Amino acid sequence: MSPTSTALLAIVVLCTALSFAVTVWLWPRLSRRSARAVLGRIGLILTVQVLLFASVGLGANRSFLIYASWSDLLGGKGTAGVAAPDADGGTSVVKVLGRQRTDVPGGGTPQVGGQIEKVMVQGRESGIATPAYVYLPPEYFQKGNEQRRFPAAVVLTGFPGMAENLIEKLRYPQIAWAQAKQKKMQPMILVMMRPTVAPPRNTQCVDIPGGPSSETFFGTDLPRAMAGTYRVGSSPRGWGIIGDSTGGYCALKIALEHPESYAAGVGLSADYKPEVDKYSGDLFHGNKDLEKRSDLLWSLDHLPQGASSFLVTTSLQGEDNFQPTQKFIEKVKAPARVSSITLDRGGHSFNTWLREVPPALVWISGRLAAE
Repeated sequence: MSPTSTALLAIVVLCTALSFAVTVWLWPRLSRRSARAVLGRIGLILTVQVLLFASVGLGANRSFLIYASWSDLLGGKGTAGVAAPDADGGTSVVKVLGRQRTDVPGGGTPQVGGQIEKVMVQGRESGIATPAYVYLPPEYFQKGNEQRRFPAAVVLTGFPGMAENLIEKLRYPQIAWAQAKQKKMQPMILVMMRPTVAPPRNTQCVDIPGGPSSETFFGTDLPRAMAGTYRVGSSPRGWGIIGDSTGGYCALKIALEHPESYAAGVGLSADYKPEVDKYSGDLFHGNKDLEKRSDLLWSLDHLPQGASSFLVTTSLQGEDNFQPTQKFIEKVKAPARVSSITLDRGGHSFNTWLREVPPALVWISGRLAAE
């Protein structure tokens, strides 16, 4: 059973309740001062505490979908790797691993509810292979649209989140489906994935000296791979990128530094420079230019700004990125443009982002066009 399993959570909660009942029942018998009685009391207390912490931890993990597998939790190696050559000597681009319905009315029929495909994306320039989920809107399958191209948005989780968060907790496909149906936004393809390409390492969309080349993957390989597989726009006007937290940093960084690939970037509760810690490892290997360039506020001051559009979000209370967000807004200059959402109260949580995703999708949709 995975760490997000309902059955596992139920078993641990049941064991916690039983251990508490056993403790109450046995406590009078262990009231003596003998060594055996003292050790018995200590054992009962520790058992209840361990099971209680396990219940809380598993409940939180199931709610926030932080760790999808025991390998993620224990820091094991992830699925990212080097692209494998095809039999003809080329390089694979996108391989479909499976398909699933969209959780909307009529979701079992692609022409009504669209479809979600799980894929493995392999980058030509970066040599990176990493999984993603692709939401295809109903219009993609409808008669008369066989040649129609659609705008696309890359959607990124935070760290150490998993791509399933975007479907199950933030409900990007469901929100995009509903808003397109209500004519609030145009039908769009969503490419949903983690920002890290070498889990459990937090690569933070940096081309790390010696690899992995995370920025190259998102900035160059990903839109090219999708354009070679799906009916998406091939110009920057056809592509946007959105993310929360670390994913928000990546979205802003990639849109800022790769206007040749993306026309718009959205940072929900975004960071503005990468966090170097035990999860990231050494991102720069002494390369000061690379380190400075990774700071988005420095980049806005020192690098040319392309014709990209940005949307940033924060909260007056509950967020620690309010001041950096104001600085980011101040530093964006023409031909780039910036919009913002500032909530009265928020937090670094799914509840906050769920309030921001609908207007963010409408915003990004209004700045894209398949060409």
